[in-house]
Amino acid sequence: MPAPVVVDFPLRGEWIAPNTPGTKVPSHGTNLFGVRYAIDFVGVDPDSRSNRFYRSSPLQYLVAGVRLQDCYGWGRPIFSATASTVIRAEDGMPERDPVHPLRDVSLRLLNARNASSDPGMDFRTLSGNYVMVETSEGYAVYAHAQTGSIIVSPGDRVVPGQHLANVGHSGNSTAPHLHFQLMDHPDPQRAQGILCSFREYEVFQDGAWRLVQNGIPRATDRIRKQ
Repeated sequence: MPAPVVVDFPLRGEWIAPNTPGTKVPSHGTNLFGVRYAIDFVGVDPDSRSNRFYRSSPLQYLVAGVRLQDCYGWGRPIFSATASTVIRAEDGMPERDPVHPLRDVSLRLLNARNASSDPGMDFRTLSGNYVMVETSEGYAVYAHAQTGSIIVSPGDRVVPGQHLANVGHSGNSTAPHLHFQLMDHPDPQRAQGILCSFREYEVFQDGAWRLVQNGIPRATDRIRKQ
């Protein structure tokens, strides 16, 4: 793989990364829309070693779904990973509530198939509410934001650690999560993905939290940033 661009970790708390270039490339099964090295972060319970993203039982999730407010990551702040300038901030797309596996997985598969056959499809169908920023290394996208949570506007200059929006369930999402990617062009239809690593975070290994510097999480990692 190419040498990664080092950025700050864009979240706080505990997360898993089910889709990550630390495990496979392309991380999302495609190179379309600059997602080759994109990474998804799903919130988990800090008081449990379970990787479930919701508070209710698996049976309830499978049968009736779970409310957004019962998902650990939903509404958590998203922070800027770089010094950058906001070039797009798209809000107002609704979220699906409750989160239901059959509906949301089916919708994701349908959207993925449509994107493969129609590269000109509206990026917001996939990204949901999102912020795109221009950095010295390319263009970063923070996708699937909570409706009404984006607090920056095009032209704003932001610094690492600045609050941009909150984690949501808009667009092509099967659970509330942050989709983060770095790419070489502001037009997703023309962009190629850029690999990035995270300056500092922790991984839970052998019963203890261990510091990782300039790392790329794997799908099996339980990670946190305090």
